[in-house]
Amino acid sequence: MKTILQRIYMRHLSILIVVLLLLISCNSSQKEASTEPAYTNELSKETSPYLLQHAHNPVNWNAWNAITLEKAKNENKLMIVSIGYSACHWCHVMERESFEDSTVAAVMNTHFVSVKVDREERPDVDQIYINAVQLMTGSAGWPLNVITLPDGRPIWGGTYFTKENWIEAISKMQDLYDEEPQKLIEFADRLEEGIKGMDLVTLNTGDVDFTNYPTAKLIENWSKNFDTSYGGYNRAPKFMMPNSNQFLLRYAFQTKEVELLDHVKLTMDKMAYGGVYDHIGGGFSRYSTDAKWHIPHFEKMLYDNAQLVSLYSNAYLVTKNPHYKEVVDESLAFIAREMTNEEGAFYSSLDADSYNENNELEEGAYYVFKKNELETLLTTDFGLFTAYYNVNSFGLWEEEKYVLIRDKSDAEISKMFSITKEDLQVKKKAWKSLLLDHRNKRSKPRLDDKTLTSWNGLMLKGYVDAYKAFQENTYLEAALKNAGFIDKKQHQASGALYHSYKNGKSTINGYLEDYAAVIDGYIALYEVTLDTQWIQKAKKLTDYTFTNFFDTEKGMFYFTSKEDAALVTRNFEYRDNVIPASNSIMAKNLFVLSHHFDDKKYANTANQMLKNVVTDIEQYPSGFANWLDLLMHYQTKYFEIVIVGSNALVLTKEINNEYIPNKLIAGSTKDETAPLLELRYVEDETLIYVCVNNTCKLPVEDSETAILTLNNF
Repeated sequence: MKTILQRIYMRHLSILIVVLLLLISCNSSQKEASTEPAYTNELSKETSPYLLQHAHNPVNWNAWNAITLEKAKNENKLMIVSIGYSACHWCHVMERESFEDSTVAAVMNTHFVSVKVDREERPDVDQIYINAVQLMTGSAGWPLNVITLPDGRPIWGGTYFTKENWIEAISKMQDLYDEEPQKLIEFADRLEEGIKGMDLVTLNTGDVDFTNYPTAKLIENWSKNFDTSYGGYNRAPKFMMPNSNQFLLRYAFQTKEVELLDHVKLTMDKMAYGGVYDHIGGGFSRYSTDAKWHIPHFEKMLYDNAQLVSLYSNAYLVTKNPHYKEVVDESLAFIAREMTNEEGAFYSSLDADSYNENNELEEGAYYVFKKNELETLLTTDFGLFTAYYNVNSFGLWEEEKYVLIRDKSDAEISKMFSITKEDLQVKKKAWKSLLLDHRNKRSKPRLDDKTLTSWNGLMLKGYVDAYKAFQENTYLEAALKNAGFIDKKQHQASGALYHSYKNGKSTINGYLEDYAAVIDGYIALYEVTLDTQWIQKAKKLTDYTFTNFFDTEKGMFYFTSKEDAALVTRNFEYRDNVIPASNSIMAKNLFVLSHHFDDKKYANTANQMLKNVVTDIEQYPSGFANWLDLLMHYQTKYFEIVIVGSNALVLTKEINNEYIPNKLIAGSTKDETAPLLELRYVEDETLIYVCVNNTCKLPVEDSETAILTLNNF
């Protein structure tokens, strides 16, 4: 009897186990299914991190391409063109409030062809629509949201909108398109003419005497906007404007304007002391929201850090301030640790937002500290740390969160706490290591891991400038590896450059900014390595831009290649901003290359380009800082320093370790036939020739004498 009962029990147990397994399997499948996104749109096929962030919005987003543009025309629908970038805080806010909302999506999907654009991938598209919104509203920024006719011409736009305002605005535009389309077409016609007129360049056929140009008067007017307490400009928010400070540093140094040099140093000190600088992990955020450089907009951009590395490296050569070296070392450690891939390519940015302890996206959550948190971590050093980084009312941000900010030098802190400078340095290093390890346990900001050729060119130049100043071989190695990546992966067979790279794939035909920055980087690399391949590659790219970007009637370069599909208009980018204009970089490249290759076409083009913008410079000098740097080449002697012989590289390093902004270096360890090198090689000797426009002093054998020759030319 027991055996029969046991069999029945075992059979029921087996059935129960099977049922349980089936239930578990079903629940597991349901759980897995629940993790699948509810929506997937066309952006899932893209590689841009920003576009992929929107790939599962209920909005039927499309990428900007020929298929999408044709779809709008065929369906006779208005387009919504929404532009942003992956590190943009307010882009994320609008996504959460509107683009993830099914009600908003229903309106957009019913009436519009919706297009998402990564402004970093498509700066050409971004510029058209940001100009349009600037004309329509008087200001523009990101997120940038524009409604266009089916042919892509803008008719309405703005930046951030709340959900309610967004639905109301796009619904009204659709009603107007249904009821009075001709009014919108007429407005688009007028706006198109306005956009085309924004970046017009007039060929200046007059004579301009650059040597007597009133630069001093321009800077006098410019300086009226300086903040004499915290540096930079007397306003908030504050952007760091590295190319403006590069020019002001050079001008102050060469004209011996002590007051101006003091302002540049004040600006650089306060930026490096401020919360806009990451005191724990190195590198700078994009800008400060306040006047004292304290609270950053926490996104970190490659282009800012690239240019700031160059700026602080050059400023170190002028001042020998060890803090500037510390800033460069820490910034490049950040770039190497978080922004560089195995191929030597540099990533684009880190997001402003990260997840806080409540698993909510919050701006700056990764970077800020609370007092009790620091007290627990630093124990006996907390008092010293508090004084050094102002964990007090001066450093308080909000909700008991502190953004580290300095207001005293190391010498002042050493005196206050009776500690040697050496012991303070040891403690600082220990604090940064401890807090970086602690911080890395938090959710990290999202990384935009696409590689942009133009920004890589800027970072390549940054590494070269750091190598000149500090002679660290790792900096030169990083520059060479990056240049090799660009040469191998971003050069097309046609001679063109690609603009973007991600996941092993190079995409998007290059813009003028790509050529300008890479040429500049290649020239810089040649002038520290004396490897002729880099100056030859710079020349080859320059010649390509003349064929595909240059407008002979205006004497300037278009931003887009003649090989690219036409947009509303084809623009010239010539106003310097946080990044110098592609035309100003190209003009400086041409000036330098004209000396290397004794090329009159290059020299005449650079001269004409500068003539074209002199009227604009007079009206708004701070928006033409890189052009003013070129102007300084004409106002001072421009030196060709030619070093030839077996010891050429050693002497090149010594001369590069001096701040000489009005010079180029050419050199070789053997006999060469290049214009600057021909007939200058002497067996068993290394000679330095100091020349101006190929008129040379007698050659010398050491760098110290060569530098004295510069001063007495």
